[in-house]
Amino acid sequence: MGLSRIVLSPFSALYKVVTDVRNFLYDQGRRHSTLFTVPVINVGNLTVGGTGKSPMIEYLGAMLSESYQVAILSRGYGRRTKGFRLAGEGDDATTLGDEPYQFYQKAGDNVTVAVGEERALAIPSILLERPETNVILLDDAFQHRAVVPHFNILLSDYNRPFYKDMVLPAGRLRESRYGARRAHAVIVTKCPGSLDEKAMELVKAQIEKYTRAGTPVFFTTISYGQPISLYGHTSPARGENVVAFSGIARSEPFINYLAKTYALSDHMDFPDHHAYSESDLERIKARFMAHGATSEQTSLVTTEKDAARLRSLGAKHPLSGLPVSYIPIRPVFLRDEEVFRSMVFDAVSKELGR
Repeated sequence: MGLSRIVLSPFSALYKVVTDVRNFLYDQGRRHSTLFTVPVINVGNLTVGGTGKSPMIEYLGAMLSESYQVAILSRGYGRRTKGFRLAGEGDDATTLGDEPYQFYQKAGDNVTVAVGEERALAIPSILLERPETNVILLDDAFQHRAVVPHFNILLSDYNRPFYKDMVLPAGRLRESRYGARRAHAVIVTKCPGSLDEKAMELVKAQIEKYTRAGTPVFFTTISYGQPISLYGHTSPARGENVVAFSGIARSEPFINYLAKTYALSDHMDFPDHHAYSESDLERIKARFMAHGATSEQTSLVTTEKDAARLRSLGAKHPLSGLPVSYIPIRPVFLRDEEVFRSMVFDAVSKELGR
């Protein structure tokens, strides 16, 4: 254990007591939780950021919208608005938050997207505005005990598994590892694509120390798509020179992918959900100009979440005339995808059939 963890461990112990008491009160019914008749599926984690919630929400939204009327509900972190808001044509990352705006941009009319800090109040608002809705996807609400999910999905980053972490502030856990007992399924995300069965079983054995008996554990990796141009320029081809920037919780997988796929000259790392200022964009532009910007084979590359923020800046800003592309991602199951899909559909159909 490092010195910083030793120093912070008493504060972590106090934080753990507070969250344990809170969970106990909910478990005992001393704090009110609402169970809605419409099926509610939650995707969340035990740690602070970076486990791949957004790609999994998009995966579930696309999967379920083939059979149901789906609504995605997020808190809307980083937005400048307050309260409940249903996504519409006049919205952007400043009114919805970058991730909900990304959901809205990708899903279009196939999925309703809404934001609201108080999910127990926002869900009735969704049903009032869109009464045809028959499935709710909750984004990052594992600790939001005021709503009882019908199916609770816990994500854990393969590179930073919750069972090796500590409670804040010494670690990154929002609550005790035993919060995993609330999960109906655990998904280990960002796995190496070559992860073998033996390695999966070792990870699964560690997770099962903290989950209820019989809770299934699934494994996914990240699939990176072809780069998409933001402003009409040609996107970079494999092996071409790129300058990258990103404001996400963990940029390492993104940067590792770029380094293997392109000639990565530089990377500027910003905090998660970073709202790019004019000076930030000027700095990015300056770094781009310093790395072969005169070549037609040099591009700026960023993440899909960062692209959502850039779209909110309008048509004129320091990067709008440059060849900026973003790379979409999606989760790919390494095994048992059909088992997972069946579990989700069974949970939904069970509630709708009551």
